[in-house]
Amino acid sequence: MLRIDDISYSVEGRPLIDHASAVIPEGHKVGLVGRNGTGKTTLFRLIRGELTLETGTISVPRGAKIGGVAQEAPASDVSLLDTVLAADTERAALLAEETEDAARIAEIQARLTDIDAWSAEGRAASILKGLGFDDPDHARPCSDFSGGWRMRVALAAVLFAEPDLLLLDEPTNYLDLEGALWLESYLAKYPHTVLVISHDRGLLNRAVGSILHLEAKKITLYKGGYDTFAETRAARLAVAEAENRKNAARRDHLQSFVDRFRAKATKAKQAQSRLKMIEKLKFTVTPQEAALRKFTFPEPEELSPPIVAIESGSVGYDGKAVLSKLDLRIDQDDRIALLGKNGEGKSTLSKLISGRLASMGGRVTTASKLRIGYFAQHQMDELYPDETPIDHLRRLRPDETPARLRARLSGFGLGAEQAETVVARLSGGQKARLTLLIATIDAPHLLILDEPTNHLDIKSREALVEALTEYTGAVVLVSHDMHLLSLVADRLWLVKGGRVTPFEEDLEAYRKLLLTSDKPEKPAEEKPKPRKASRDEVLALRSEVRKCEARVEKLEDMREKLAKKLANPDLYDKSKVGEMEVWQKKYAEVMDGLDRAEALWMQAQEKLDRAQA
Repeated sequence: MLRIDDISYSVEGRPLIDHASAVIPEGHKVGLVGRNGTGKTTLFRLIRGELTLETGTISVPRGAKIGGVAQEAPASDVSLLDTVLAADTERAALLAEETEDAARIAEIQARLTDIDAWSAEGRAASILKGLGFDDPDHARPCSDFSGGWRMRVALAAVLFAEPDLLLLDEPTNYLDLEGALWLESYLAKYPHTVLVISHDRGLLNRAVGSILHLEAKKITLYKGGYDTFAETRAARLAVAEAENRKNAARRDHLQSFVDRFRAKATKAKQAQSRLKMIEKLKFTVTPQEAALRKFTFPEPEELSPPIVAIESGSVGYDGKAVLSKLDLRIDQDDRIALLGKNGEGKSTLSKLISGRLASMGGRVTTASKLRIGYFAQHQMDELYPDETPIDHLRRLRPDETPARLRARLSGFGLGAEQAETVVARLSGGQKARLTLLIATIDAPHLLILDEPTNHLDIKSREALVEALTEYTGAVVLVSHDMHLLSLVADRLWLVKGGRVTPFEEDLEAYRKLLLTSDKPEKPAEEKPKPRKASRDEVLALRSEVRKCEARVEKLEDMREKLAKKLANPDLYDKSKVGEMEVWQKKYAEVMDGLDRAEALWMQAQEKLDRAQA
């Protein structure tokens, strides 16, 4: 059990958490949410004992291990598998211990059995695979991988170590959709307590059973996933605000009596009594909701379709094709989500569509005036850290006035203070907003977004959904945020095995496909050969088809007669309103019967065709 009792903590004299309390039972999975800057990461540091409390206590059971993701796995020569295995320090120490004492050897073996040490390599390999590492990768050194991939190794290590209290701070920020879905499933089955900071609604709805909300310097525990929390909290705020309005009206009424009669000696006692009543009125402090920080995308002019067409295309690097046989088309009203495991070629396809990578073969045709906006996480690193956002825009729009540049920044939630703050001091979310503004400043006809939500809180993600819904250009989207994909995308492309094909089912079907892809397939049962229909059965089916045809012809005849009747202008005379309604009702009934008769006819014909095959 994690017990947080009456804790307070300030940063530079500003109270961040003030006399807050909560109890998280053992084994519970809890999502920690709150607006940026409310102290979520600080609370994690307080739980780990890295910061000193001003008041109160935080306690966990004696001997319980607290674990979280390291900043990054080291770029060492140690293999991925060995790096993960080393995270279980007890297992590593027991295996490394050398002794000739028979009793101690027996103790070591017993303990290794208790902690399931002999299946460790299999468990570690399974976690690495779930986070996107193929089997050959497990033997490669950490130094072979970029920082983002080493963060996955660090996550794999802490999951393998299985601490009693697992603290995860935005773990999906460095995962793709496949890795994020795997993590959701893994956390839901994790055997100990989990506390996870996340803005991913999918994870908060499927992987946790409670929400810990940090707001107004207090923490409140809600049962259920994020959607349940949002509904419950909205209801509580509505009740509190209604009570406040009621008390405000009561206060104004009492105050009017006081103001009117305070000076009169005969009414002074009553006025004083009402002043005391005003003092006793209690108002619930309801947090001021941050205004939805909208994104304002400029609208492009309309181009003739298609805006991008690829015929028999292929693309890759150093003469080696990553994707081939590409036959794709994008129109200006398309909303396309790219699905597929990391390394299959989603980014390569994005670069081909955007013109950042030339085709190796086939034909790529684009509209003559096509403008493309491109947002990718690595582009945030290309911002100038010593310059302000307004400096960045001035470089792109040297002729625009400072007021116009500030208006552009304001349209992306960057106010006057952020406009003059150097990029190095902006938050991740503010940098993402600036990068998105730069990507869309030319009113692109096609917007390619690669993980745009990594540093955005839930309110900002909702604002992005709203902006993309109103945007009149095409969107190609790569994201681990299932909620965003489900609201924005209306076409799904699966990038797999060097090909790009439409995925005809929905995102939930894709999620289930990913979660079951590693399970062994059941052997296909041999289907019995269909029995050939007898002559009598065929004759019976032909008779049924003829009956169905006759029924359809009869209803068609009735429909034509009723149509002629309804075409008579005299029927619409005001004095015949009731008669007109009767005939319209009959016509509707005949049309409904005709639909059913045609369906039965088609079914009978299909049965006959199969019998005669």
